[in-house]
Amino acid sequence: MSIQSRKVFSVLCARLVQMNRRAKMTLMVAADLVMLPLCFLIAMILRGGDLKLAMEFGPGSYFLIAALTVLAFSMADLYRAVIRFIDHRLLTMSGLSLAIAIFCAYLALLALNEISFPRSALTIYWFIAFSYVVVSRIGLRNLLRTYRSRNGTAVPVAIYGAGEAGARLAQALRDSDDYRALCFFDDKRTLHERTIAGLRVFPTGRLAAMAPELGIRTTVIALPTAAPERVRDIMQRLGQAGVPAKILGRLVDLDGDKAAPREAIRELKFEDLLGRPPVPPRMDLFARCVRGKSVLVTGAGGSIGSELCRQIVTLTPARLHLLDHSEFALYTIRQELATRFPELPIQAHLGSVCNADLVDRILREGKVDTIYHAAAYKHVPLVEANIVEGLRNNVLGAQVIAASAARHAVRTCVLISSDKAVRPTNIMGASKRIAELIFQAAAARGGAGTTFCMVRFGNVLGSSGSVIPLFQRQIARGGPVTITHPEVSRYFMLIAEAAQLVIQAGAMAKGGDVFVLDMGEPVRIVDLARTMIAMHGLTERNPQIPRGDIEIQFVGLFPGEKLHEELLTDGVVFPSEHPRIMRMKESALRPSVLETCITCLMMACETHERGTIESMVKAIVAEYVPQAPQAAPEAEEHTAESAGLNRKFVPFRIERI
Repeated sequence: MSIQSRKVFSVLCARLVQMNRRAKMTLMVAADLVMLPLCFLIAMILRGGDLKLAMEFGPGSYFLIAALTVLAFSMADLYRAVIRFIDHRLLTMSGLSLAIAIFCAYLALLALNEISFPRSALTIYWFIAFSYVVVSRIGLRNLLRTYRSRNGTAVPVAIYGAGEAGARLAQALRDSDDYRALCFFDDKRTLHERTIAGLRVFPTGRLAAMAPELGIRTTVIALPTAAPERVRDIMQRLGQAGVPAKILGRLVDLDGDKAAPREAIRELKFEDLLGRPPVPPRMDLFARCVRGKSVLVTGAGGSIGSELCRQIVTLTPARLHLLDHSEFALYTIRQELATRFPELPIQAHLGSVCNADLVDRILREGKVDTIYHAAAYKHVPLVEANIVEGLRNNVLGAQVIAASAARHAVRTCVLISSDKAVRPTNIMGASKRIAELIFQAAAARGGAGTTFCMVRFGNVLGSSGSVIPLFQRQIARGGPVTITHPEVSRYFMLIAEAAQLVIQAGAMAKGGDVFVLDMGEPVRIVDLARTMIAMHGLTERNPQIPRGDIEIQFVGLFPGEKLHEELLTDGVVFPSEHPRIMRMKESALRPSVLETCITCLMMACETHERGTIESMVKAIVAEYVPQAPQAAPEAEEHTAESAGLNRKFVPFRIERI
């Protein structure tokens, strides 16, 4: 098409688009009143073989047939339809209406005994008139779509997956102002170079070469039933082409006359990185310890604590108490909750969980029914470099909360622990295991009417200190993305899943239970990093792709870091009321012995001697095995702090129950 022709085409389409609805309907009726008599004339010529038969009838007969046809099309709502969204169902209705009109004309001819009129010409006319309607409407629809795609702001996309979902998406995108589908990519060889929904199917390996050629700006993964691990694998492969990817979330949004690709196509979320479907809560368990009760959340300004608060306020508690030692974090979460739920009584308490007087006052004056203890130092390298403060906060905080809860007859007290508490190799994990022992001892004492339990988390996607925010920052500044070891793997869960697990655990607890979420298979951190690089439309720089965007660097394990985390110990595992939550009973220390050991541990902390402190930790947590750090640039600053890792511990022997 020449430049002049394109200008004429654009001007014509622009005027058609700008016309009001009444003008468009008038134009369509006028065009049909001109073309339909010609269609009947062609039918008469085909019936007679020449113009002789056609000339036997005057113009009135032709315009009468055309008027009946226009009336039939009006009854089928053909003129009210928006041409850009016309579909086969409307055309089918138009064809049926035309057939009914012709049948009525045939009956009228029989009644009038018009023997000379060639009735078979009516049948020929149906085929010609219907063909005219289909060609004219579909052709005009395609012209308008072409004009809108060239002159609009629709994003040119490729669709990964040429199955049913991909075909339906391609059809829906034809009517979309947001996206314009260019082609399919699929791994199935039987589909390559085929045409589906009007688009060619190409091998996935050609995406990198064809993206700049076709102007592809985004790839939409149209596999709504694919397992999360497959989506993650596809993301990594698509990312090598340097094209950002989105995902088709809900196929139901493509049903019906008014498809909604804008709602169906979404950005990838954290749950797409899990490698498993998110675990939904059981609603009957969810509100049991919250609705109508006075609730305290410690560490309320942290990632888990704040999400706990967000979930709790939706369950209509009688009152919510927030405790945190960070003024800014406490202010932020209180303002958020007060804005969303202005009628809910919310009290913010600034201070540390190690302050027994403060905790006692909150429980006494607030008449607290349920405690969710989320306050803790959890960043492994920081706690490893500051073991005294880490132990004081995590151990003393748990001891204060457990003692105060029993003293004030709090009904339910839930400790948020960590998978690093299982056979710990670092002080943070050991401190969380000691906190678990404190809650187990509190449950063993009994008599206070308080149900104590613990919840063990894997890594929480998107929480402060998790790898997701770190990787996002590193990718934003152009890399490199730093990973401690190529084989390191972790269990992952969403922040919402973590909060829901905590709330449900309190409802299922019988005393001294440890609850763990079934989180499927662990995810390699390097796979997670590669997926995130692909999500940003970037490529990994490596020997195979030397001109890639982001480099992945392996910096060596941090002090006390494991290659693989565990969730279960050698304790007995029981099913719980939730099919995806496990309950365990583990060995514990006698309460009196544990109290003496914690006193000795706090005395050891006063010395600031790492070897003495680690010996005391080892005496309490027999499974604790300090791990020497591997040499790495980021780990060198910890060398002095970890110099006492191999010192001998004091030879305690503690009886366990």
